[in-house]
Amino acid sequence: MSTTVAKVILAARERQVLKGLADGSMLAAVALSLKIREGTASGYLKLAKRKLHGVSETSAALAVAYATKAIDRPRLLDPESLYLPREQRDLVPLIAQEMTAAQMATALKREVDIVRRDGRELLANLRARNRAHAITRAWTYQILTAEQVIEWLR
Repeated sequence: MSTTVAKVILAARERQVLKGLADGSMLAAVALSLKIREGTASGYLKLAKRKLHGVSETSAALAVAYATKAIDRPRLLDPESLYLPREQRDLVPLIAQEMTAAQMATALKREVDIVRRDGRELLANLRARNRAHAITRAWTYQILTAEQVIEWLR
């Protein structure tokens, strides 16, 4: 079975907006740095998400963009340099798949409050500002891989 999907081609501004969001910045800050209106940046983000297999969440858009090489992948770090408990590690692919805390709780057969706590701790351990930034950090530590994302896209 092949582990590739068609390459996604994003316009320059779509790539710039996604890359700006990858570091945990808010859309308003990304727009300001690109010297465009927030509404314009939002439009570029919506177009990018549509091209990235129709995802709706920025975290999923980043996962698909990295997997399809639509944006440059972050520099990899040694996965052994970060300890994440299994409960937190299990959340990463579910975040990339746009799941809510309730959906994750059902999938993992855990209480929603426990999943929410594990999610907060995951962000803290990854030193991530939000879910999108968590995907970038998880990619950096090789907790999320192109093969995993491509499998979900099938």
